[in-house]
Amino acid sequence: MKPHESFTTLVTADREPRANFKTLLSSVLPRPIALVSTVSADGTPNLAPFSFFNGVGSNPPAVVFSPCTKADGTDKDTLNNLRQVGEFVVNVVPHAVCEAMNEASSPFSPDVNEFEAAGFTPVKSRFIQPPRACESPVQLECKLVKIVPVGEGPLSANICIGHVLCFHVAEGYLSPDDTVDVTKIDLVGRLGGEDYSTIRDRFALAKPNPKR
Repeated sequence: MKPHESFTTLVTADREPRANFKTLLSSVLPRPIALVSTVSADGTPNLAPFSFFNGVGSNPPAVVFSPCTKADGTDKDTLNNLRQVGEFVVNVVPHAVCEAMNEASSPFSPDVNEFEAAGFTPVKSRFIQPPRACESPVQLECKLVKIVPVGEGPLSANICIGHVLCFHVAEGYLSPDDTVDVTKIDLVGRLGGEDYSTIRDRFALAKPNPKR
């Protein structure tokens, strides 16, 4: 390893939120994508992708994602639905559906069914109201635990914590050791701007020997 000779320090409090947003998104990557399905109080399905997303525990299994407040200061339909219903599905995003996922990110009005608009097939969930996207090879049915606001106004975070009630894994994707086949799942990750990545280039590192 070679140390870097100098650094530029960017104090976030002295910068515009949009500048911090761009630096953050181009530094923390690749980010996994959660294609989140919810329903409104009147039962209208919603489907939208979020790359502020990750798994954060396994006892119980839990995930977090953040539908940030929009640039105009209003909340996204996903967040409003979660406040009303408190259930969601995380549908993972393989390369085969990336264009449809991108279409689902369009700023549709709350009365639009994004499953239909983006071409996804809804399938009934087992424990919760929001449907799953059948084109996704792994779907996580989740019950909302808590919404944690961080900041206020445009681009502020709304961290949604979900308890995973069950996994739905496409036939042939689950290995005997309970892992999902990385090659078959072929997920995409979010980079900055309009760029995405795949998980097709991989390498392995043996864990350090604790007895050293």
